[in-house]
Amino acid sequence: MNSIASKFSYKIFKKNLFFKKTSYITPFSTSKPFSSTNTPSNNHPYKHLFTQLDNEQKFYYDLNGLNDPRYYRLPYSIRILLESGVRNWNGKSISENDIETILNWHSTSKTSTEVPFLPARVLLQDFTGVPSCVDLAALRDAMARLGGDPSRINPLVPVDLVVDHSVQVDYSRSLNSLEKNEAMEMTRNSERFSFLKWASKSFDNLLIVPPGSGIVHQVNLEYLARCVFDTKNVLYPDSVVGTDSHTTMIDALGVVGWGVGGIEAEAVMLGQPMSMVLPEVIGFELKGELPLQSTATDLVLTITEILRKKGVVGKFVEFFGGGVRTLSLADRATIANMAPEYGATMGFFPFDEQSIVYLTKTGRNPITIDRMTRYLKKNDLFINYNNNNYNKIEFSDNLFLDLSTVLPCVAGPKRPQDKVLLSDIKHDFQKSLSQPIGFKGYNLKSTTETAKFKYKGQEFELSNGSIVIASITSCTNTSNPNVLIGAGLLAKMATERGLTVKPYIKTSLSPGSKAVTKYLESANLLPYFEKLGFYHAGYGCMTCIGNSGELDSEVTNAINSKKRTNSDSCFIWK
Repeated sequence: MNSIASKFSYKIFKKNLFFKKTSYITPFSTSKPFSSTNTPSNNHPYKHLFTQLDNEQKFYYDLNGLNDPRYYRLPYSIRILLESGVRNWNGKSISENDIETILNWHSTSKTSTEVPFLPARVLLQDFTGVPSCVDLAALRDAMARLGGDPSRINPLVPVDLVVDHSVQVDYSRSLNSLEKNEAMEMTRNSERFSFLKWASKSFDNLLIVPPGSGIVHQVNLEYLARCVFDTKNVLYPDSVVGTDSHTTMIDALGVVGWGVGGIEAEAVMLGQPMSMVLPEVIGFELKGELPLQSTATDLVLTITEILRKKGVVGKFVEFFGGGVRTLSLADRATIANMAPEYGATMGFFPFDEQSIVYLTKTGRNPITIDRMTRYLKKNDLFINYNNNNYNKIEFSDNLFLDLSTVLPCVAGPKRPQDKVLLSDIKHDFQKSLSQPIGFKGYNLKSTTETAKFKYKGQEFELSNGSIVIASITSCTNTSNPNVLIGAGLLAKMATERGLTVKPYIKTSLSPGSKAVTKYLESANLLPYFEKLGFYHAGYGCMTCIGNSGELDSEVTNAINSKKRTNSDSCFIWK
């Protein structure tokens, strides 16, 4: 499945993403390259670490040159924080004391000690990105009023903005749903998109991915992630903060990243390090392989249940062990994506051979991949599971999971950490209807209420648990080839057996990127989705963030009639 998916990724980005035809927005700005100091100053305390990579005219800070045994005991995620501190030392906002604090992580992480961290780049989606661009424009206005040159106001680190939060499922269950939803998106957001078009042309270091390209986190994974930056011949690890909680998806590729607020993101855009509590790191060892009947979604729900019970809020989780080697990059991305759901700041997978495979499949330059691999290996930032690199690392705490024990499951009815085995879902849901109000209860006095209604000339009945929206969406699921192709095969089997979906259910399909659409087309699975009503509705978050559009009035009226007549027995629907 992965080979089918990866075949298209880079080609689709090059041909479709960059040359999206719209009168509102250019695909990307033609920004100038980010500039940084090529060599450290004479008073830089870590100048002796600055060394050449093999025989190339490429340089980096060699952390092995610290000659400090503490470095080899650090988790890989903390090593990246250390490298950032060493490279960005300025004696003011980042000092030698801060570097020492990170090296002493095993003790300082237990005392809520704050350290500065300057990420390599910032990732925005349009809801939070537009205000950030407005603030930059306001700074330019202020500069002009003061008699300065407004063009000097630019982000000081690379900023990527992906438009994916604006599209809604206004139209569904038809072949032209995609075209009509995108047209409606353009009409609704013409002023916002015109402003973004101006911003893309005006600001340096600002890259804008247009609407209709995909979900920000999948676009970040497939194309935007650098893994290792090469700025003026200086190499350093990619790291990112984003204004969306699921920015953590990029942690699957060995890139440190997590979600922050708009103010923090703007501070980083202006070159200011963010202050963060040096976190504890939970080492999560994975062993074995997933059973054939289980998917990455089953795995991440199992992991979420374990980590919620453990309590990992404000902490890093770093996955390691032989089981990691059996997981594809897409499976790891599913796990990393749900870090907000299991409460961690991020769920991190160090860069390894699977990362190289993914970069190759998504069309990254082979020379660049070779260079970044050599750099990461020389700086002990590359994990080799054959050599048991984790023997020396000391985590704040350790957890363990045998992948072979993971069973098919769902979560709910309200929270992602409330795992329910697929075999138990009916009993669990029926029990929750009468349970006291809480995470697993609705406290309904009558659980057998029904409402009949007519839809397109047919009689239907709603009851508690009736499905009225069914959407194949979210960056967690629609970006994983194994899961999505599996859904397509299930749709194929369903249609071949004559199964159908009730016509009043609002069905939609929102792929994570155009690469996803292409491998579904290649596998000839889209027709089976469509036979069940799951027509392609758009590229974006859509139903996952509440942009599901309106239900048909007949369904809404049936639900509201019960709400009005008896609140103690009102419907709970899915």
